[in-house]
Amino acid sequence: QVQLVESGGGLVQAGDSLRLSCAASGSTFNGYTMGWFRQAPGKEREFVAAITWSTGMTNYADSVKGRFTISRDIPKKTVYVQMNNMKPEDTANYYCATGRWKGNWGVQQYDYWGQGIQVTVSS
Repeated sequence: QVQLVESGGGLVQAGDSLRLSCAASGSTFNGYTMGWFRQAPGKEREFVAAITWSTGMTNYADSVKGRFTISRDIPKKTVYVQMNNMKPEDTANYYCATGRWKGNWGVQQYDYWGQGIQVTVSS
């Protein structure tokens, strides 16, 4: 079955960088998209970034454009998000997710989720 495990979280200061990893199992994920979401306490889960597995097409939330970069290592079945110039508002529990590619980002859905990993940015 599909399993997603996040790693690389922790505590950093504003302006620092952090890279999260999501190790996936279950398939080659061809025809799928991999995404990162985050949720702060008391707030709704929000989209961060996504990448199509086969083509490497990316999508980013406006709040992270220019600071975050999503990528994937196909042989390792691993998805990364490089987070630069981090801000206190980036503090959240970050989740990796995957679902079948729907053809455009506006209708993309995610069916499988990791357990989440904490990222804290101090000021």
